[in-house]
Amino acid sequence: MSKLMEGKTAIVVGVWNKWSIAYAIAEAFAREGAKLLLTYQNDRAKPQVEELGRELGAAGYFPCEVREQTDIDKLAEALQSGGHKLDVLVHSIATAHPGDLGKPFVQTSREGFQLALDVSAYSLVALSKALSPLMTDGGSIMTLSYLGSERVVTNYNIMGVAKAALEAEVRYLASELGPSKIRVNAISAGPIKTISARGIKDFSKVLDVVSQHAPLRRNTEPAEVADTAVFLASNLGRGITGNVIFVDAGFHIMAM
Repeated sequence: MSKLMEGKTAIVVGVWNKWSIAYAIAEAFAREGAKLLLTYQNDRAKPQVEELGRELGAAGYFPCEVREQTDIDKLAEALQSGGHKLDVLVHSIATAHPGDLGKPFVQTSREGFQLALDVSAYSLVALSKALSPLMTDGGSIMTLSYLGSERVVTNYNIMGVAKAALEAEVRYLASELGPSKIRVNAISAGPIKTISARGIKDFSKVLDVVSQHAPLRRNTEPAEVADTAVFLASNLGRGITGNVIFVDAGFHIMAM
């Protein structure tokens, strides 16, 4: 039986540890036969990413600090010179100053706003511009979002605004890259216990509310997000672009 991503090359940006959504996606891609490429932020992160990659059978590792345009340009050059034709790009990175998550949104600093929008949103545009030319047979670009993009989630603050920008980018990129047979989508995952999520004040309360009120009466599992990513990356998702797909046990449909 053939695997869903046999013959496809996927690069995943954002694998930092085993508990990240990016790792779950990379693991699912490897399971489905993809040639897996990983990026790492800096020399300090390199050994950990390489160790995780060895377990997944990754075929290559590339430095990429997305706040540095030269790094993104060098990533594209390294992939091209290495003969890598891309089919899939996973953008699974976001950041914000902890102080901007722990105080009222109206007190967000200018520096904090710029940081969150640069890393969490603009990096998708920059990576898409640099790497889409390597998708010579078309491809799939995907990013990770959250319900805080369209509804107020207490303490999510600047990240909600960044995710709103990210989702708008998905639509514009889908429109512009569609003629090149490149699809662009977002997965809006329910809250998951990742290391990044721990930076959000009272995150455990969010998990409790979702498990009590979501139609499925439970929280989202990383593997569910990863399987949706496989669907979007494979030929099964060939007709889907410009969408935000919710994988959150149905919580987003609920009102009171």
